[in-house]
Amino acid sequence: MTHPHPYRVLIVCHANTSRSVMAHSLLEKMLKERNVGHITIRSGGIAIYARDRMYASLDARLILREHGIHLQAEDFVSTDLKRHRYLIDEADLILTMTQEQKDMLDAYPEAESKPTYTLKEFAGEEGDIDDPAMQGEDAFRARMVEIQRCLENSFDDLLSLSYRNEEPTSVSES
Repeated sequence: MTHPHPYRVLIVCHANTSRSVMAHSLLEKMLKERNVGHITIRSGGIAIYARDRMYASLDARLILREHGIHLQAEDFVSTDLKRHRYLIDEADLILTMTQEQKDMLDAYPEAESKPTYTLKEFAGEEGDIDDPAMQGEDAFRARMVEIQRCLENSFDDLLSLSYRNEEPTSVSES
């Protein structure tokens, strides 16, 4: 089965320097390992302080390295979704790290009627993936464990959506 265009997943966090970088990079790795080529991943920050071209957090890059992802500073720079609203418009699925970020998307007409979930919600869990900023490697490691678990638990639903564009079975009705 083929998709008429790449299925576009947008991963959103506050500044696009830590959690979304880890989720973006890990999901790309999972797709590559499973030879899934029709899903593309983008990420961006939605907070007022999000800016374009900030480097990914060193702590995030160190934790990614523990997962076999060697992201150099120049390999990833942040995207401010306030300036690049077309990414919201083009997304087939939007995954946020927190309910607050999901709520912030309500201010963007481009997000209207887009399937939008927190990452935990998409994986059938409750709660947010909290910001590990300025809490050290252990906090980043704990967030990475959460992100990885959620991505693994929702991977089949993502594939299903990418082919059929239907609601995933494990996501509870809101």
